Amino acid sequence: MAGLQVIHSQKVNKNSYKSLIAAEYVGVKVEIVPDFQMGVTNKSPEFLKMNPIGKVPVLQTPEGPIFESNAMARYVANKKDVGLVGSSAYEKALVEQWIDFATMEIDVNAGGWVYPRLGFGLYNEEVEASKISNLKRALTFLNAHLASRTYLVGESITLADIVLTCNMIVLVKLAATKEFTSEFPHVERYFWTLVNQPNFKKIIGEVSQAAQPLGPPLAQDAKPAAAVTAAPKESAPKQKKEKAAPAPKPASAPAPAPESVDDEEAAPVKKAKNSLDLLPPSPMVLDNWKRLYSNTKAKDFHLAISGFWEMFDAEGYSLWFCDYKYNDENQVTFVTMNKVGGFLQRMDLMRKYAFGKMCILGEEAPYKIKGVWLFRGLEMPQMVLDEVYDAELYDWTKVDINNEEQKALVNAYFEEPDTIQGEKLLEAKCFK
Repeated sequence: MAGLQVIHSQKVNKNSYKSLIAAEYVGVKVEIVPDFQMGVTNKSPEFLKMNPIGKVPVLQTPEGPIFESNAMARYVANKKDVGLVGSSAYEKALVEQWIDFATMEIDVNAGGWVYPRLGFGLYNEEVEASKISNLKRALTFLNAHLASRTYLVGESITLADIVLTCNMIVLVKLAATKEFTSEFPHVERYFWTLVNQPNFKKIIGEVSQAAQPLGPPLAQDAKPAAAVTAAPKESAPKQKKEKAAPAPKPASAPAPAPESVDDEEAAPVKKAKNSLDLLPPSPMVLDNWKRLYSNTKAKDFHLAISGFWEMFDAEGYSLWFCDYKYNDENQVTFVTMNKVGGFLQRMDLMRKYAFGKMCILGEEAPYKIKGVWLFRGLEMPQMVLDEVYDAELYDWTKVDINNEEQKALVNAYFEEPDTIQGEKLLEAKCFK
């Protein structure tokens, strides 16, 4: 392992994610040791030489071991200067400020809510209420900070964003339902934008939000084994002396606890074939339209639009207007543009089945986000509604192609004139 940075940890561990994501940004190689067993490997003499306390994770470097996840991530982030730790003394301090905030205000309070309910530590109703209250206060402050920002510090991702996002993963997956997070729309937008960045997604995979609140507290001898990967304070849970036989489930048993962090290691479920692939064949070939659109010069674009309507198959495709529901929050130009960019990135799963134009309108804030989409099929694709979280932030209206006014608006979105419906066109982005 000489010359390598190696993490001693389970593969699914939010604290290990910090270093692994940082490594993707700086372009250095960091590996997870194979066959790590929590409660066994971290009690071995070899591991205890690296961290006598036995905490996980530990980063083994050519210079020596490093423990505590934020310190590990700082080491990796400083391997190359790509802006992760700030570009000035002030920015460096701000990055550190938000790393501390992510630890003390988010991680500590989220852990105090989630872990006792999973059987790690003693559950106390008053303590839990205090932790949730503190967490909401922190998220309220964070929401205000992100109202006019895409990232915590500056205009690009820093280590602060990596640490904060990783510290929120367990919270969002196990406890923070949509009902809870909807109070903090800017935090929602920030979190889902970050976890869907390629360098994040490569490490953490898909993140799904808790569908229901946490169940009643689990007894200490009923800890879900999978939750070990997210044990508070990066500590290993105590080993059971003896494995108890599972008790029969009473008729009045509460609903099962939400899915644990180890979902990512579960055997993959075979997905049903995409319903859009099962539709009857269409004479409209989407790639032909995309090619025509891409190859037509601006001065001849009326010809491309004419070609579109000649190709359009009203029995195999549908057109939809989209209008962002919360345009009042679009106060900053680059933040609004990033919002549209993130939405288009998440729509990538529709590449084979869709074409879209998203437009930012207005001479001054608040800016309006509107657009038009061509979808395979006659209804809004269920894949969009199920898997593109911010699709629900838009009002979707099916275009009546027999209505000349609506048809003219479709043409305007495609053509990108100086104004659309009396609003100055500030920016247009194409999905093709």
